[in-house]
Amino acid sequence: MKITEFFKDRIFLYISYAAALGIILLFMNAFHADAQLIIISAAIFIIMIIVTEAWEIIRKKTFYDDLKNKLDGLDRKYLISEMTEIPDFAEGKFICEIFRETNKSMCENIAAYRRNSAEFREFIEMWVHEIKLPVSSLLLMCHNNRSEINEKFLEQLIRIDGYTDTVLYYSRSENAEKDYLIKEISLQRTVSNIAVKNREILLLHNISLQTEGLEKNVLTDGKWLEFILGQLISNSIKFISPLREPEILISAEEFSDKTILKYRDNGIGIPESDIPYIFEKSFTGENGRNGTRSTGMGLYIVKNLCSRLGHKISVNSQKGRFTEFEIIFEKNDFYKFD
Repeated sequence: MKITEFFKDRIFLYISYAAALGIILLFMNAFHADAQLIIISAAIFIIMIIVTEAWEIIRKKTFYDDLKNKLDGLDRKYLISEMTEIPDFAEGKFICEIFRETNKSMCENIAAYRRNSAEFREFIEMWVHEIKLPVSSLLLMCHNNRSEINEKFLEQLIRIDGYTDTVLYYSRSENAEKDYLIKEISLQRTVSNIAVKNREILLLHNISLQTEGLEKNVLTDGKWLEFILGQLISNSIKFISPLREPEILISAEEFSDKTILKYRDNGIGIPESDIPYIFEKSFTGENGRNGTRSTGMGLYIVKNLCSRLGHKISVNSQKGRFTEFEIIFEKNDFYKFD
């Protein structure tokens, strides 16, 4: 708090003090009081005002300066009420009381929001698990009764199954740290699981899936990595090039400090102008607008999960030729236990 602001705020009070002093001196002079008495009375009045104002300035400036410094030093500004000591003047006590009441109200609203959010997330997860049962039954029925029309049904059912998985993992992605288990997993086994899970859709689109150098282990959560690779395969299927036979190559390269998993397809590629934004939420880009409908959520969830798992993901693409994703697994002993 600046001193000038304090004086400006109390200018009317100082005018009242001056008027009161003038009236007192006028009456004392009218009653023919001794000049020395008038001077002493005026001096005492002025000294008392100065002492009182000085004390008022010191304690208020100390309180407000301390309040401002604490507020500036806090990342979470709403905690200021917990950091503020109650001062010894009424105005400061009133401010602290307002702080505590507003903070209490905010905490109650946040708690209610979190309860509603948790209940909604639980409902979504329950709904996804329930809807996957009839979808799985229909997939089995189509698989056992092959025909041209059934293959079309099968493709749509597989897409529905993938979309429900996306909903489930998105609902969990904000709290993924409560659901993952970091341990050494085999890249070869993970890719095999993904190939088996997506076998039907790969066959329907005549996509060749090849692997190289996957005889390596990395520290990650296998379930989340399978979902990440599944999303990449889903994108490859959406953006197949009509000019050549579709191919997917998944390979791995190991270094002293990291292992890089490479995922490459020969689809329509990503325009250079879209590459900086493909991991942003709800970004569909040129390909999503011109052809296949896209929600823009798949790669956003992939990026989010990689960040939470401590992995890095990048993309390189040439429009009309290929798209290649790289997932980097750092080597360290943080998650290892004896």
